Amino acid sequence: EAVAADWMLEFACCCLCWHFGEGGAAEFRRWRDVAHALINGLSKIPTHQKKTVYLCQLLIRIEKGKNLECCFENDERISPLESALSFWTLLEREEIKLEKLHEDIRRLIQIQIIAVHMENGYFKEAAEVLERLFTDSETDKPLRVKLATVIKSKDPYVPLLQTFSYNLLIRKIKSYVELFMKENETNFLIQAATKQVESKGLGATALQNKTVNVTENHKWNLKTKQRFVLSIILLRDMLGHDRMQNCCLNVDFSLVWMYINCLLGLNSLQNVEKRGDALACGRRRQRWTYKEDLALKSGVREFGVGNWAKILVHGDFNNRTSVMLKDRWRTLCRIN
Repeated sequence: EAVAADWMLEFACCCLCWHFGEGGAAEFRRWRDVAHALINGLSKIPTHQKKTVYLCQLLIRIEKGKNLECCFENDERISPLESALSFWTLLEREEIKLEKLHEDIRRLIQIQIIAVHMENGYFKEAAEVLERLFTDSETDKPLRVKLATVIKSKDPYVPLLQTFSYNLLIRKIKSYVELFMKENETNFLIQAATKQVESKGLGATALQNKTVNVTENHKWNLKTKQRFVLSIILLRDMLGHDRMQNCCLNVDFSLVWMYINCLLGLNSLQNVEKRGDALACGRRRQRWTYKEDLALKSGVREFGVGNWAKILVHGDFNNRTSVMLKDRWRTLCRIN
């Protein structure tokens, strides 16, 4: 179970990095949900996965960086970028050889935290954020003084904010992501999986059955993509074999298969592949409709958060349970 979780988290992180670099918003959100679910399933972050988890959390927050309505922390004052800064600090502690890039990104995140507040007209909040960012008056004192002056001017278009722009921050983080991908390209599990699949003579047929899209603009080469596809195919076969042998793992297999099929591109996150009697418990997840979301929001306004049973009875929902309503409400709060 631990190996399977490790495997899927690594793959999800790589896909998250890839779509962040390519600017694919829809695919990024798809893999964001997968990574988020896998990370939430960890009771404790293993030492070897810390960088992977921290990077996923960083990218998820950077992607929402300009949306001050989005909240990742219990303290609603903490913006997505300020939350991202905490994970960047954790990443810095895991590395020592990228000091210049670390410093540049840290400075850009700090500046853009202030800039985003000012762009939205939250000048008082920007001043409060500045106090939180620089608790030690001697730490980065020149930058602190400059930002304090910028906030007093109430002008979000001053040269400092334009020079150290959000676009520059994104480019710097993409540079870091590229380095991360290069360093983590030859993972032992992926190599072992490739050898095992090839030894069984499944390599050619597996790749024929699974489409691998490669264009000249893609930074991943065919060999890298083949390793990922073969790895996930093997993982699926391993889990399927264990299941047939009545191996009891403490996991929700409907979710496991949803993740694996998502990784293989066979189905969307809302669907689970049907595999006959070997997957009798596999259930198809229904996409939430706009009408259902409205019914859920209306029910929360009328009955309050937590009264899911009442909301379910009085609302127009399609084969939902109170637990589904609770989970959907959490999702809506997170994306709004």
